[in-house]
Amino acid sequence: MDEIDKKILNILQKEFPLEEQPFLTVGQRCGISEEETIRRVQKMKDEGIIRRIGAVFDGTKLGRVSTLCAARVPEEKIERFVKIVNANKNVTHNYERSHDYNIWFTVSAVNTDELEKFLNKLKEITGVTDILDMRAVRTFKINASFDL
Repeated sequence: MDEIDKKILNILQKEFPLEEQPFLTVGQRCGISEEETIRRVQKMKDEGIIRRIGAVFDGTKLGRVSTLCAARVPEEKIERFVKIVNANKNVTHNYERSHDYNIWFTVSAVNTDELEKFLNKLKEITGVTDILDMRAVRTFKINASFDL
């Protein structure tokens, strides 16, 4: 990754142009063509440096509810459990940890009832009942960007 890639990443994280040809604008700011910008972004996606490009919305301001969950999933159930969690379009991410509660995920819903229905159904169909529902009381950070 060279200095131009780093500049592209900084722009994509903090100042993504909301216009018809955003990569043209990013390229102009980096001194390269739109085509070169797209090629570099694709390469960084292929290498796993960029996982996704998209907006981050404040769900609370949109009237949604969300929670961070930690589940104690037996080793033999992990693959199926994760597949079922990932199938829900409202799950933003999940990951495995080296801990008794080994699968962590975040999920949002239109309201508390829908969120609880999802968690109850998840317990029912997976047989994993030890799931901590840790709803945020206060927001400490909303921005996870990195200066490169």
